[in-house]
Amino acid sequence: QIFQPLHTLRNAEKELLPGYHLFEWQPALKNVSSSWDVGIIDGLSGWTSSVDDVPADTIARRFRYDVALVSALKDLEEDIMEGLRERGLDDSTCTSGFTVVVKESCDGMGDVSEKHGSGPAVPEKAVRFSFTIMSISIRAEGEEDAITIFQEQKPNSELSCRPLCLMFVDESDHETLTAILGPVVAERKAMLESRLILSVGGLLRSFRFFFRGTGYDEKMVREMEGLEASGSTYVCTLCDSTRAEASQNMVLHSITRCHGENLERYEIWRTNPFSESADELRDRVKGVSAKPFMETQPTLD
Repeated sequence: QIFQPLHTLRNAEKELLPGYHLFEWQPALKNVSSSWDVGIIDGLSGWTSSVDDVPADTIARRFRYDVALVSALKDLEEDIMEGLRERGLDDSTCTSGFTVVVKESCDGMGDVSEKHGSGPAVPEKAVRFSFTIMSISIRAEGEEDAITIFQEQKPNSELSCRPLCLMFVDESDHETLTAILGPVVAERKAMLESRLILSVGGLLRSFRFFFRGTGYDEKMVREMEGLEASGSTYVCTLCDSTRAEASQNMVLHSITRCHGENLERYEIWRTNPFSESADELRDRVKGVSAKPFMETQPTLD
């Protein structure tokens, strides 16, 4: 494998990069530019206004989300075919009805400052957004239940986790994070309303995607949902408990916080329709303080 002419290795490398495989979305993705050079793109691609403090071209690099997912599925091509064979499914009839569950993760990478900084002035913290394909299932014609044909055996391993976006930004910098992840979210939203047509095992097959934001730690969930930081009196990211209430009641909690509700509360916080004092207003919105921008599903990992 190793002792091959350079051009052969180059071609092998190209296959591993997103953007190599042909695919189609039906219907075509909305809000996703078809003209971007597919491959590694500027992290702010798809965002119109730039982030002022730092030259935009230095701040982030990413893959286009749909292209990265295609590349991940092609990596799993043999597993998908093997899964169909093991379940005794005739692969020529299994061309539609595939469902892919994707786990999203995002976390700060700490201090990455240059020791002898001569490059452009960029924040000295970095954040990585990545995803893992958790499972692929298919619903056969006339069958009620979906049959799982691929399940990631090591879902928390570095090996199954695929980087989508690397950015120079502090994870507490809500505005810059919004500017960079905004386009990623737009692409994800577009993919939810469409299906991917991709050749797997020599036949065109159609895939639908479901995304679960279960790879965020508490700090990032608070950041993504625009909640007050971890020192807040509102201790929980899923319900409205205060510290005092939580210490009294350790059992009866219902999940009351969802992205939509957080957005509504943010609007109340922003407009203060009842002309309340800061304390009353804060009590009304239960610790929502900055604009939430990414939907996180309250699912346990």
